[in-house]
Amino acid sequence: MKLSKPIISIIIPVYNVEKYLRRCLDSVKSQTFQDWQAICVDDGSPDKSGKILDEYAKKDKRFIVVHKDNGGLSDARNAGLSFAKGEYIMYLDSDDFIHPQTMEILYFYANKNNADMVVFDIDNKAHNSLKQKMLSGFDVLNIFPNTYNKKYNICRLAHCVTDKILFHSTEKNHDIGFFRVRHCYPVLKMLRKNFAKNNLFQKNIIMEDFPWWSKIMLMRPHTVIVRAPLYFYMPNMSSILNSSKAVNMILSVCKGLSLSYDLYKKKANIREQKYYAKYFLWPFIIIAMRKISAVDLQSDKETIKTEFIKLYKQGVFDNPPTMRARKYKRRIDNFISQIS
Repeated sequence: MKLSKPIISIIIPVYNVEKYLRRCLDSVKSQTFQDWQAICVDDGSPDKSGKILDEYAKKDKRFIVVHKDNGGLSDARNAGLSFAKGEYIMYLDSDDFIHPQTMEILYFYANKNNADMVVFDIDNKAHNSLKQKMLSGFDVLNIFPNTYNKKYNICRLAHCVTDKILFHSTEKNHDIGFFRVRHCYPVLKMLRKNFAKNNLFQKNIIMEDFPWWSKIMLMRPHTVIVRAPLYFYMPNMSSILNSSKAVNMILSVCKGLSLSYDLYKKKANIREQKYYAKYFLWPFIIIAMRKISAVDLQSDKETIKTEFIKLYKQGVFDNPPTMRARKYKRRIDNFISQIS
């Protein structure tokens, strides 16, 4: 198939996922919308993932394979973005997969509303079902949930259009509304290329989606929120947080807090700053504080203390907006005073 300039570029970072990869790529190949390119970034994968990618690219020229040294998830996504030719950009993790109508639905609403971004949902029922099967010892590598075959009437999907995506978004687990966008996941957004290219992912941190999404919201894209569970998220059964992972997570959150706080202080109005503090800044502060219980080494606690003090001086911990936030502010004070 000759491909000049696709409408959608989907970027797939790949690392050590040979057992999941074919299902991911097949879900892209099976899209009812045909005008796409898939930029598959082999991030120095030590398994057979690179060979699988080359196999798909040989059979379908819409698959573009980039082989590079390992640089992490953010670096792989940024590398893929430099090859993107589409009007819109999507991200897909290589152990997950998408519904066959995903691109058709997203482009329909983007085109209809001249949107800069379209936001959609994870299929949580499918996720929980896969997780239960995994816990019961079943092999779920080749399973497609029943909802994968569901046929959507595109014109009748519940949706809303907004220029104020920040006020529809939340990181608070218990703050759920029908047109609420929960969490920062890049894989649940399709963006115009200029929005993506002007907002690269922060390298050398985990939870890189937090500063990324913080900046996207402040760019105020004209957005359609579509209530359609099109993304199938594979359960991660190796996500137990050990001490090393906890330290990396806390330090990454601190980096994201510093970057995002400065951004909103400089570019957001007062209403946006207050909303962001309540629904994003302090939920992530609480995430960082709760992970400290998994940190073992005193030297690691000292490192975290140093970063917390920097955030204090920056003003990140000023004015906790809720009773829960104030409780965690006291816990941070106690942590800093107890670490010598």
